[in-house]
Parts: sequence; C-alpha cells; structure tokens
Amino acid sequence: MRSRLLPACTLAAAVATALLAGGCGSGDDWSRPHAKPTAVGTPGPGFFPAASPAPESTITPRPGSWNGVRPPEGYRVVLLTAGEDRQTTTLVSAVTAWAEEERVSLRTLRATRPDQFVPTIGKAIGMKPDLIVSAGDDLVDPLALVTPNHLDQQFLVVGAELAEPTENVTAADWTGASFRGEGLGMSSAYDPASFTPERAGRAVRAGAAAVLNGMTGIVLWLD
Repeated sequence: MRSRLLPACTLAAAVATALLAGGCGSGDDWSRPHAKPTAVGTPGPGFFPAASPAPESTITPRPGSWNGVRPPEGYRVVLLTAGEDRQTTTLVSAVTAWAEEERVSLRTLRATRPDQFVPTIGKAIGMKPDLIVSAGDDLVDPLALVTPNHLDQQFLVVGAELAEPTENVTAADWTGASFRGEGLGMSSAYDPASFTPERAGRAVRAGAAAVLNGMTGIVLWLD
C-alpha cells in the first residue's frame, strides 16, 4: 500500500433535486476568498515519520499524536458522501461532529446515483473549499478519475483510500476499512464492524491534522 467560486447556498439550491446540501445557515457565506488556513497547535511526538514520507506511502502515526492540532475557525470543508450503509453514515456523523466541535464551516453534498458521483465532485471543487472530505466507498473510483486534474484542491478520504493517490489526496484508514476501488475489490480483512464512531473520529482528526501540516498524498494507518 503504501489541486469558479460560487456561493454555497446558491449552489445548494441549484442542485437540490439531485443532491442534499447542508450547512447554508453558517455566517460564512463562502462568497469571498479567505487566507490560506494554517494549523492551530502542533502534532505530538510520533506523528511525523523519521524521514519525509514518499508519495503514496503508508505511515502509522503514534495514537493520539494528532490531538493537539485543530483547524482554524471557519476552515471551509465540503463533505462528499454517497451511500446509506452503516459504515458511511458513521463516517458522515464523525465528520459532522468534528466540524461542530472545531467550528469548521461545513457544506455537505450527497450523491444518490452513480451518474451523480463525478458531477458532485466537480461541484465540490467549484466551491473552492480548504478541504474536501469523502465518505463512502462508492466515491473512491470517481475520485481516482477526477483528483489528478485538480492538484490545487486538497482531498481527505476517510475509511478508504485511492490505489494511486496524487499529492493532493490523503487517506485515513485502518484494518477492516481498506477499500481501494472496484478493480482491486474488498480486502480480505474488510470488516464493517470496524467502522465505529471512535475510530471514524480518529480518522477525521488525524487526516485533517496531516493535511493542515502539509503531509499529503499518503495513507495514515490508524490501527
């Protein structure tokens, strides 16, 4: 194992028949550029590997080493999600809880049919968030298709990973959640029961900490 600026609420209205968009009540209307975000706090010992990780590599940060890192208030995040299975809903809940606790400005785009997957990713990119978080195995292959053409946009995949991620795609994964696309199928260790709220929360926090500290294009293994 191992980057058109539209107001978010306008976008949500335009795609309401196909997508469920959330978070438009925030005071941050996303209509204006804002400063490049920087991390609040620093990772603890064991978060960074001894040597700079190679692209597409897998690192195993020390448990809890990411706890001292937070996004700045107003950090703009689009949550992309597809699927109604328990694993996906657990991941969505973890992202939402993290955003509320950290005062992240969150928008949610939900694709309900396969023909919406790629267009929904495109809509998220068009909103120019600081980070796009993906939850749901159905989005892995569409992300692999789209993300290499948008290297200025950072992505975080939680509970899955891309087989060959580009420098702008980071994943937070664990044994039992290592889906890498239809061509590779499910890992023999795949376990739906491993998608617990606690583990999903760790994945979101560790992944966001990595992106905020510029450690991208890798897989964080969180067993």
